[in-house]
Amino acid sequence: MQIQRIQLQQHGDDRGMLIALERDRNVPFEIRRVYYLFATRNQVHRGQHAHRHLNQLAVTVRGSVTFLLDDGSGPVEVVLDDPSQGLLLGSMVWREMYDFSDDCVLMVLADQLYDPADYITSYDDFLREVSGSLYGVDVAACQSL
Repeated sequence: MQIQRIQLQQHGDDRGMLIALERDRNVPFEIRRVYYLFATRNQVHRGQHAHRHLNQLAVTVRGSVTFLLDDGSGPVEVVLDDPSQGLLLGSMVWREMYDFSDDCVLMVLADQLYDPADYITSYDDFLREVSGSLYGVDVAACQSL
């Protein structure tokens, strides 16, 4: 599965902490779009789509959220709750986000501008599209995330 946790280097002292996100240093793509989600109610599910080509890096700037990720070989849950870690999401990975903490701010960096044609919004359609492109995937390795 094309997901990976990335440890982000922290800089700080008694005044506070800083993390810089930089292309080719800790973000492995050109950043073309940044957006963030906040004030999401706890019972709400967000995402519920996959991207055909888009790559993303998700960071919980504050709070926590659970991701359900699937590349067609079965779902994996990942909790993101540390602002010094990013979750790198490749293309053709179904993603759902839920269990947002009340204070959650989820920032997402993307390598493409918004393109509605890149979205697959039906899980059944996603499974049909991805079934032709699956190759040897080690889901057990992803579960340790």
